[in-house]
Amino acid sequence: MSAPEWSGDMLDRPEMVSAFAAQLRRGLAEYAEFVAHIRRDAEAMWKENPPEGYGSFEAWWRHRWLTGPFAEIQEHLEAAAALTFRLEARYRRGRHEIPARRQAAAQARQAPALPHARDYVGRSPAPKQVRPDGQAAPDRDFLDLIRADREGRRKWPA
Repeated sequence: MSAPEWSGDMLDRPEMVSAFAAQLRRGLAEYAEFVAHIRRDAEAMWKENPPEGYGSFEAWWRHRWLTGPFAEIQEHLEAAAALTFRLEARYRRGRHEIPARRQAAAQARQAPALPHARDYVGRSPAPKQVRPDGQAAPDRDFLDLIRADREGRRKWPA
C-alpha cells in the first residue's frame, strides 16, 4: 500500500494542522534526541580516548571539530521543533481567525438590504394620514404624482 498523495486541501482544517504540527514536532524531537545521544557518546569517547600523539590544544581542536557539527545540528532540530508552534499559530490566525473577524466586520458595516418588491404583493396600503384639522391628507405616493404630472393633471398636495 502506497502513501497517500499530498494535496493542499489536507490542511484546510485547524485540527489537521494541529495534528501535523504535533507529529512533525515529535519527529524533530526524536531526531534531536538521537543527535544529542551521538554527541554525548562522541564527547565522552573523545575525552576518555584521546588520540595518541596530539598535544592538548590539538586534541581540543579536533574534539571541537568532531562535536561542533553535532551541537549545531541539535540546535537546528530543536529550533525547527519550536517553529512548529509558529506554523500552527500562523495557520490558525491567517486561515481562520482573521478571515472570520473580517467577515464579521464586513457584515456589521453592511447596511440592511432594502426589502424586495415581492414582499409587498398582497399587502394592504398604508393607512391614510389625517391632518390636524380632521381631513385626510392627500396621498403622497411618488409614482402616482409622476403619473398625474405626465397626464397633465398636476395634483401636487398642498
